[in-house]
Amino acid sequence: MKSSAQLLRELIALPSVNPAFLPAGHPNAGEHRVADYLAAVAAKGGLEIEFQDVFPNRRNLFARLRPSGKITRRILLAPHMDTVGLANDDQLKPGEKRGRLYGRGACDTKGSVAAMLGALLQVAESGKRPASTEIIFIGLIDEENNQSGSRAVAKSGLKADLAIVGEPTRLEVVTAHKGDLWLSLETRGKAAHGARPELGKNAVHDMARIVDLLETTYRRQLKKRQHPLLGHPTINVGSIRGGTQPNIVPDHCEIAVDRRTLPGETEAGVRREIIALLKQHGLSAKIQNNKGAACLALETSPDLPLVRQLLGLARQTKPVGVHYFCDASVLSAGGIPSIVFGPGDIAQAHTAAEWISLTSLERGTALLTSFLRSLD
Repeated sequence: MKSSAQLLRELIALPSVNPAFLPAGHPNAGEHRVADYLAAVAAKGGLEIEFQDVFPNRRNLFARLRPSGKITRRILLAPHMDTVGLANDDQLKPGEKRGRLYGRGACDTKGSVAAMLGALLQVAESGKRPASTEIIFIGLIDEENNQSGSRAVAKSGLKADLAIVGEPTRLEVVTAHKGDLWLSLETRGKAAHGARPELGKNAVHDMARIVDLLETTYRRQLKKRQHPLLGHPTINVGSIRGGTQPNIVPDHCEIAVDRRTLPGETEAGVRREIIALLKQHGLSAKIQNNKGAACLALETSPDLPLVRQLLGLARQTKPVGVHYFCDASVLSAGGIPSIVFGPGDIAQAHTAAEWISLTSLERGTALLTSFLRSLD
């Protein structure tokens, strides 16, 4: 069978940019090339293949290893196949230097794809299947945009005892991550001639006060909330648009806000507290959600037997948390206990010179292989 490193080299060479980041019909868009390649490799290794249609020409891949006996437990290995856009075409040419493999998706998250499928193939080709645990590798689409792949899995009603979601965690077992809420706040004023500003109402000025309030007072309030693995929630005002030209009092202004949430926080609760804060300071704004689906925080008990088992193999005394959002939360909300794990470092994700340590890739494959072989 191919090594994980060779799998990863071949995966990097296959463009799978999320279509949300490219013009319609762009040749680099979509996960289908990666899905077809992985299906061929997995079938050759003895795994059962099926696809789940999500969008036209965009399908989740299922590669299944059935146990030797009756199924009493199910494990999912669930990395995503899509990447962010290319900084340049050279990112489709895998390059190796000083123990690092470079290319788009090397760590986020084709490295996890290679490690997870590589581990499952080692178990399959050894001829020693688990007695009662079914293992399913699921190559997911669309993680980088709307998580439509994992949402389709969750909606399907698939049951599992644990999903290990592939992300570059530096081979640390992650049981909690923050949620992600995107809000737009809009202020309305009254237009007037710039020579007579007193006849109008400046929506940009009102918004400037709101931005200052969110970035100071509200930020200080958030720092008082602490989670043992995730720290405190955050807010970032990422963009502002308002007005048309200097000699017109602007009657409209809008900001886009990123609010990272802790387990237990909801969109409704966040909206209420922001509205209350504005009201306390004599301000008001129309608030809307800019995400089509909920991106809740993840919190999975580290005391689950399978999680403890993986923690032990990883030689971790306790789990860790991460600040980014991923498919694990979606699967967890669908009733599948989920954790995050994979080779590579998130610091390299989405960068122009994205890379993964080959040592991390090899160790991740070996650790996952040991975990799968330990299942009964």
